[in-house]
Amino acid sequence: MSYTALYRKFRPDHFKDVKGQDHIVTTLKNQIEADRIGHAYLFCGTRGTGKTSIAKLFAKTVNCENPIDGSPCGNCTSCKAIAAGASMNVIEIDAASNNGVDNIREIVDEVSYSPAEGKYKVYIIDEVHMLSIGAFNALLKTLEEPPSYVIFILATTEVHKIPITILSRCQRYDFKRIGIDTIVERMKELMDSEGVKVEEKALRFVAKTADGSMRDALSLLDQCIAFHYGKELTYEKTLDVLGAVDTEIFGDLLSKILAGNVLGCIQLLEEMIMQGRELVQFVTDFTWYLRNLLLIKTSDNMEDILDVSGETLKRMQQEAEAIEPSALFRYIRIFSETASRLKYSSAKRILLEITLIKLCKPEMEIHSDAIVERVRRIEEQLEKGIIREREYSAEQPSPTEGKKEIKKELPKAIPEEIKEVVQKWQGIIQNAHMPMRQYLKTSRLSMGENQKLVLVVEDGVSSDYFVRNEENKEAVIRLIEDYIERKVELDIRVLQYNTSFEENYIDLAKIINIEIEEEE
Repeated sequence: MSYTALYRKFRPDHFKDVKGQDHIVTTLKNQIEADRIGHAYLFCGTRGTGKTSIAKLFAKTVNCENPIDGSPCGNCTSCKAIAAGASMNVIEIDAASNNGVDNIREIVDEVSYSPAEGKYKVYIIDEVHMLSIGAFNALLKTLEEPPSYVIFILATTEVHKIPITILSRCQRYDFKRIGIDTIVERMKELMDSEGVKVEEKALRFVAKTADGSMRDALSLLDQCIAFHYGKELTYEKTLDVLGAVDTEIFGDLLSKILAGNVLGCIQLLEEMIMQGRELVQFVTDFTWYLRNLLLIKTSDNMEDILDVSGETLKRMQQEAEAIEPSALFRYIRIFSETASRLKYSSAKRILLEITLIKLCKPEMEIHSDAIVERVRRIEEQLEKGIIREREYSAEQPSPTEGKKEIKKELPKAIPEEIKEVVQKWQGIIQNAHMPMRQYLKTSRLSMGENQKLVLVVEDGVSSDYFVRNEENKEAVIRLIEDYIERKVELDIRVLQYNTSFEENYIDLAKIINIEIEEEE
């Protein structure tokens, strides 16, 4: 016999097996026990929440010869026939492929014939919102006043598309998304009966990914078990199969974004791509991660809402302290926009890279929350003393009243090792590896306090590469010392946007070239 998927194999046979829809189950059982059965029902809710399962259970129960506490016995002729799909009293119709007027007229004609066996003929019309306007109109009269032995059960995921004339003729039942704990408990029961070992953390991740759908959860679990068949299903294996990203990686990415580390973000994205992570899922998960941080930041006692472990919650609380709510609003807005565009993009990686650069560089955006983020970063730099006081030339006076104009003073003497570095700079650059060589080509040399050699790099990717990574700075110093075979002290500074190098720094290349020409 061929394999049966978990969600089909364990479809509820009794109302007690239905999980997460107690309000609906209780109402329907009471109607059956009190013999107050309606003629038309509308089951609406998201996919995989039990609409079709409860519809079949209801049809089985109303035709059961020996119902027990409002549930089918499962042993009588009618129950067995309905379970096998051989009963003439339960007619399932897929409105997605049978949505025309003629299809509904066939139903209307059949309604006039009473059931040969059993009490009721039950019509289950799935995805009823797919019916055409003409089909809805053809159904109206019969739906309002069907024969006493006919019950209509309409199921839909998009109730807003159903005409009000249909809605007013039905008892409406709204199916809720099933909670993570409920899904996990159900999967535990099924895995015990199947004899499969699964970590609880893996089950919780599958339940969270299913987004309230029991069917989706069982399908994802089926997929993970098949991939690692015969082995215990761990959390890490589940991440591999579903192409998901762990929350620790989200924390690492967020710290790089807060630091404006473009290179680090791109490298982290590269690692995830090489591991086969799915980009659309990554964006969705990271947006939820930011949402959770926002909840932690703005409210107390969010443990039950977030549904994360104590260790993860503690780490997230520390991360939330380091970021302002306005920044989280901006990140969520940008990633939400990216998520909607990413599904239809043919260059998903490029689009996501642009998003990460936009997050790291708020000056590239003109949105109001980007301006707030820019101000926050400037304030942060001021507190740390990173922003250097700008020197003003005689042609460009200082805006501060009573402050004297500052002019650049040429050095009285340039140390020999600095002269040698400037003269051999092009040769030094050629010995650098990529991408350092590319960034050094756009840099310029100057001299600072205590006759230190100053390397001035452009703001952006170059500054991120050198300033934010001490190892890269040390690599430049070693490169220079190996070439000139002397010790040298190096200070790396950033040339801010819309700032002139000549107005703020001494151009050593020009001075040394002039000295050489005079000597000649």
